[in-house]
Amino acid sequence: MFCQCNEKIQILETETGKVSQSIVQVDEEEITCYTVSPDDQVLVIAARNLLLRQWDWKENQCTRTWKAIHMAPIASMAFDSTSTLLATGGSDSTIKIWDVIKQYCTHNLKGSQGVVSIVQYHPDISKLQLFSAADDYKIRIWDLQTSRCIASLESHFSAVTDFCFVDNGDTLLSCGRDSVVVVWDLTNNTAKKTIPVYETVEGVMSLPSKMYNSVSANESDLHFITAGSKGVLRVWNGRTGQCVYTQQNSIAVKCTGDDTSPDEQPSSNITQLQMCEALDAITVVTFDHNIILYKAQNFQLIKQFVGYNDEVLDIKFMGEKQTHIAVATNSEQIRIFDLSTLNCQILTGHSDIVLSLDVFKDGLHLVSSSKDCTIRLWRMDSLTGEVCCIAKGSGHTHSVGTVATSRLSSKFIVSGSQDNTMKVWKMPTDTQTADSGMVSLQVNLTEKAHDKDINSLAVSPNDKLIASGSQDRSVKLWNADTASLQGVFRGHRRGIWCVQFSPVDQVLATSSGDGTIKLWALTDFSCIKSFEGHDCSVLKVTFISRGMQLLSSGSDGIVKLWTIKNNECVNTFDEHEDKCWALVAKATGDYIVTGAADSSIILWQDVTEIEKEEEASKQEHIILQEQELSNLLQQKKFLKAIGLAITLNQPFKLLQIIKDILNEPGGVSDLDKTIGKLREDQIASVLDFAVQWNTNSKHCHQAQTVLKVVLQKIHPEDLVKYPNVKECLEGFLPYTERHFQRMDRLLQQSMFVEYTWQKMRLVSGENTSLELSSQEPMDVQTKETFFTVDKAPDRKLRIGHHSESESESESEEDESKVPESNMPVESDSESSNESGEESAEKIKVIQSGTEMEIPEHSSEKCSQSESRTNINIDVDQSESDSDSECSIKEKTKRNRRVKARQATQHQTKMTEVAGKENFGSNKEKELKAVKQKQKTDRDTKKAVTSTTAAVRKRKGADDKVSKKKSQKMKKVK
Repeated sequence: MFCQCNEKIQILETETGKVSQSIVQVDEEEITCYTVSPDDQVLVIAARNLLLRQWDWKENQCTRTWKAIHMAPIASMAFDSTSTLLATGGSDSTIKIWDVIKQYCTHNLKGSQGVVSIVQYHPDISKLQLFSAADDYKIRIWDLQTSRCIASLESHFSAVTDFCFVDNGDTLLSCGRDSVVVVWDLTNNTAKKTIPVYETVEGVMSLPSKMYNSVSANESDLHFITAGSKGVLRVWNGRTGQCVYTQQNSIAVKCTGDDTSPDEQPSSNITQLQMCEALDAITVVTFDHNIILYKAQNFQLIKQFVGYNDEVLDIKFMGEKQTHIAVATNSEQIRIFDLSTLNCQILTGHSDIVLSLDVFKDGLHLVSSSKDCTIRLWRMDSLTGEVCCIAKGSGHTHSVGTVATSRLSSKFIVSGSQDNTMKVWKMPTDTQTADSGMVSLQVNLTEKAHDKDINSLAVSPNDKLIASGSQDRSVKLWNADTASLQGVFRGHRRGIWCVQFSPVDQVLATSSGDGTIKLWALTDFSCIKSFEGHDCSVLKVTFISRGMQLLSSGSDGIVKLWTIKNNECVNTFDEHEDKCWALVAKATGDYIVTGAADSSIILWQDVTEIEKEEEASKQEHIILQEQELSNLLQQKKFLKAIGLAITLNQPFKLLQIIKDILNEPGGVSDLDKTIGKLREDQIASVLDFAVQWNTNSKHCHQAQTVLKVVLQKIHPEDLVKYPNVKECLEGFLPYTERHFQRMDRLLQQSMFVEYTWQKMRLVSGENTSLELSSQEPMDVQTKETFFTVDKAPDRKLRIGHHSESESESESEEDESKVPESNMPVESDSESSNESGEESAEKIKVIQSGTEMEIPEHSSEKCSQSESRTNINIDVDQSESDSDSECSIKEKTKRNRRVKARQATQHQTKMTEVAGKENFGSNKEKELKAVKQKQKTDRDTKKAVTSTTAAVRKRKGADDKVSKKKSQKMKKVK
């Protein structure tokens, strides 16, 4: 069944009542008309934007879109019997014929006046005739061969609403809002008979042959069915013009009060009438968007579907096992929905809007209250599920806004009205056998309960107390037997909307327009707890989970779940778009139903236990997969391990697998082979994980390796097709640049360390290894390096180049001056005193043929015979007198020099030992390096010669000065 719902077409399954498919317009334009081809293959939709769309509705695919040539929206459409030609009638008074197969417009028919409301092909396709009706009250017959109007049928005085063909197309039945049905003879295009039906007729159809016996109709005469403003189906004799059958107990009839005049009847209760051959049923659409299916044999009700609920005011569970829900909407009807099939039963009886519902403990008896100042008692048949009214209560002078029933047994009913009174009604004793007719309910107690409207009533679980909430911001507690006041609960700042007793404790819950929910103790009428969280009025509140939790709904459509123990809102549900008036929980607590002013009814299920089981099952599955992953890693089945890690979405587990692969011999090649065997989605996932690894400098090497392998393995054009590759590469760029900058800095620092180490090696290690001992024969001519330390104020560091003979001569001369390392300190001191006439100690450093002078530098004279390095310390003393003539100050200085010399000798020995250990094994390499340096030394020797001459000249001048000073000192002595 195809139904229009705003900007979409709903496809309804008649067996289950569920919407199986929705066809939504791309531009969400309002649909003005639609039709389905006779072969059920093509659906064509016309929108207000003058576009026609052809749909393959089984695949939910729009196969063609074209612009209609109409100047105004299309009002009617129809296919011919071959599903080839489509006729469209527009609001611009034109009719156009379209060839759906060849996709072009074949005819443009002009001549109608006003909106073309009906178009229909003649059942005999060979005649190629089209019938249309417009606002000029005429039915026109168009010849498609000549594109001209061949006849105009004029008999109606109001808009024609429907027409149908009978007798193989020789007779036409037309109906209109002028309350008549006209029988036309199409052989000569004249009116045979005009039959008054005394109601606005919206639909007419010929009587099915199966119904002739049920309505006692003569098969030789023409009979037809009409439907209109009265809401009933009637069968008429076309020859005599008499009504031969009228449907009884039609649910399409709109109930009115006893004082309603005929002029106040609605314009039309039934808006559409169709015959469904597949279901062998007559389909009726009512004014309030209900779809009703009747049997074609006897007009018995088959099913009802509610198309529009209007504003939902109250909902209650019904049935022995709570398999149905009773819904009160913004109408005088009560709707009973079967939750399993969504089949709806409409209860009529109230003459005004039903405001409140309540159900007894057995689930078979329903009480309703209405604006018609009455309450009604309904009973459900436990076998068939049919509900009928068995009692009615009258007595209130204003609208009855709320009702409540006893909980332990079916003893009484409590009602509250806008007349500020509360009434207690006695239940009839013969509710199970009251089939003869409706009885009247008797009032036991009447009490003026509040100063304003009573909005809510509740009966305690033991049927001893009644609670009432009113717009006067107070909640009162009453004795159910005597209607005596027990106490008043005060604390809300706005009117009370709902009151509920706890099923397990002596606690009363109330909700108010001030946005709060309060719990009250029945013993002392004090407020125990207050729940704040709603931003607007709280309309309903109920206990669930055996009194441990609360459910509340507000005027903003939000439903909240509260835990009473800690006053916390544990969940919020925002599905409704308007005031949520109705909220009810099933007795078992696993289902709740909400209804709101947005015309939606939502069934909620408690999935807490289901989610726990699913979570436990998921955790168990994850543990098994992790164990399997560990086994695969242990077995080194890296390909399966990578796939499982991707499935588990564990990027760092995958990182560990990549590290294990790279740690293997030939790891990069193995990684290349492994990644090459992955699927495209898996490679995309690996790249996504690598982006995360790349953000950490510890794992960037593995990430860059994976990226390198992927880029080498896959062509860029193929890689671009992978999902999310662009985002992955964009994520790689910033951190990769940062890593390269860090590596550059590290490389610079390492080169500086290398440079420093080479310089230190050049000064200490290499020079030490290059000096050869005089006792050890050498095959290669090498140079000896001399360090001469001068401690005098004018001391200098001289670096000079000497030949081998000069070095040997100088070594022999220095041996008389420098004591052996194992000699006592005293002899060392004496030799230094006897040796020099110079005024200061001097240090000669001969290295690579360079001579340097370092003033004000202190060094010590030390020598090591075992080493290949000769350190010659030449100490020139400015005083050559005996120790007796030296002053105490000079002796102190001499002792300090001795100690410094000993420390220098010890340091030199340690340096030589370290040099032997570090560079002894590399002697051959060092000798080769010496050969290369000798060539450089020869080149620099010439430059050093001039510098050496200047130094010696300066030394001679210093010697002369020292001698003069010594002579003066002797004279003074």
